[in-house]
Amino acid sequence: MGEPLSTFEFDPSVPPCGSIHDWLFYNAKAIPDRPAFLFTDGAPPLTWPDLLSGARKVAMAIGAQGIGKGESVAIMMPNSREAVLAFFGTVIGGFRSTLINLVAGDSAIAYALGHSGARLAFVGSGQREAFNRVRPPGLESMVLAEALQTAPKPSPDLLPLDPSDDALLMYTSGTTGRPKGVVHSHASLLAGGWTPTVAHRLSTDDRGYCVLPIYHINGLCVTVMGTVISGATLVMAPRFSLRRFWDDVERHEVTWFSVVPTIISHLLHSETVPPPAVRTRVRFARSASAPLPVETQKAFEARFTVPIIETMGLTEAAAQILSNPLPPGRRKIGSPGFAHGNAARIILADGGPAPVGAEGEIIVSGPNIMSRYLKDPDATQAVFTDDGWLRTGDLGCQDAAGYIVVTGRLKELIIKGGENIAPREIDEVLYAHSDVVEAAAFGMPCQVYGERVEAAVRLRGDSVATAQTIGDHCRARLGAFKAPERIHILASLPKGPSGKIQRLALKGCLEPKSAATAPAEPDGVHRLEDDTLY
Repeated sequence: MGEPLSTFEFDPSVPPCGSIHDWLFYNAKAIPDRPAFLFTDGAPPLTWPDLLSGARKVAMAIGAQGIGKGESVAIMMPNSREAVLAFFGTVIGGFRSTLINLVAGDSAIAYALGHSGARLAFVGSGQREAFNRVRPPGLESMVLAEALQTAPKPSPDLLPLDPSDDALLMYTSGTTGRPKGVVHSHASLLAGGWTPTVAHRLSTDDRGYCVLPIYHINGLCVTVMGTVISGATLVMAPRFSLRRFWDDVERHEVTWFSVVPTIISHLLHSETVPPPAVRTRVRFARSASAPLPVETQKAFEARFTVPIIETMGLTEAAAQILSNPLPPGRRKIGSPGFAHGNAARIILADGGPAPVGAEGEIIVSGPNIMSRYLKDPDATQAVFTDDGWLRTGDLGCQDAAGYIVVTGRLKELIIKGGENIAPREIDEVLYAHSDVVEAAAFGMPCQVYGERVEAAVRLRGDSVATAQTIGDHCRARLGAFKAPERIHILASLPKGPSGKIQRLALKGCLEPKSAATAPAEPDGVHRLEDDTLY
């Protein structure tokens, strides 16, 4: 590392330079006694020198397995000390960290593991059975504790790294249902931590709280990478717990947290109110991954006196593309704000700039934008405009002050609790049922999750299948989270002139509940009173 340490100090006007290893090295030298990560499950904390040393051991252990620079290394772990070390060890070693969505379902996990080309995976004890069920040929697993104990003694320098080197591979569902592998470089991942640090003025005095899974871009870039850039401390929970949330915030002296609207709704409807000292210490709550209902935001702020900063992001942009400012700046409720560190604008269908107030597609550019979709040059080309801006697929309009209001989605993704669910993935499972003739999944408004998954089917004339049995079929293949909560059995599904089933027409014509409809999700699954989500 030839650059002076001052090169890696946070500058709100200049995107981060160097590699992720450079920033860990800088923090280990500049703030050696400050805790980097604290864990609510009782695992030992990590200081910045601890993190650097452990990550280097992991990197050397990976290299000792014959994995070459730039190869994918899969990580199937929940939030934990081990997952943090596995992630950083992979990226600073020059490998492509491939974080696997643990709730994606067997077919999506199998696809990601196979498509990534990974030959090595770090697998948590709770994920071992699922891994063995779907692992492709040639993929071996490694226990992190063994990697730390058996790693060769690291040399002062690992493989040379360039900011443009691949660092992350994360799979995100598209409207076709086939997951796309989003590739981020060291530079764009660092920028993904820089944009929220700029927007939220994070500093070494802050202590964030991570309850979102780091196999989501929000949890990884906003909280984990934001901590790296700001030199702050991050408190990490294995998952969101309604019962323990405010206790953790109080015990660990948290100053901010990042969640999704579903969690905000759970907190709002719980009986727990933290003491005044906690509410005073928390500078803000951050909401992302799905639109936050205006009434939910107002009610939360009135009850807890903690301001919510609504934001917007996507996997291809290393999370944040828009954010409201912190108080006393003007927050526009119902809007995710404006760009900080990157650029965003609205274009019309012909590609020209949209006038103020006119609806068009939101496009973005900046240092946080992905490198490409893995092994998919056509999709990569299609998602960028001719002048290099990323198409988000979201519709919106921009006011004279620069705030963007999201008005809809070009895509048909269902967003349930901040999780993107591709309707076609559910369609294919429905069509796998021998009695299903026509099928279409779609999202319906839901006060708890923003949207819930529903589906409509047409059955064979002699079928004795019911909404319950079809729901059982879906849950067995998709898991409870993605499976339709309601199955509508119809005589036929609405179609357009070409014969294509019209999802939006289904949403408009179906009542929330009818005689031909039955709940497809068992009682107790993802209900408001649940202790944990994700």
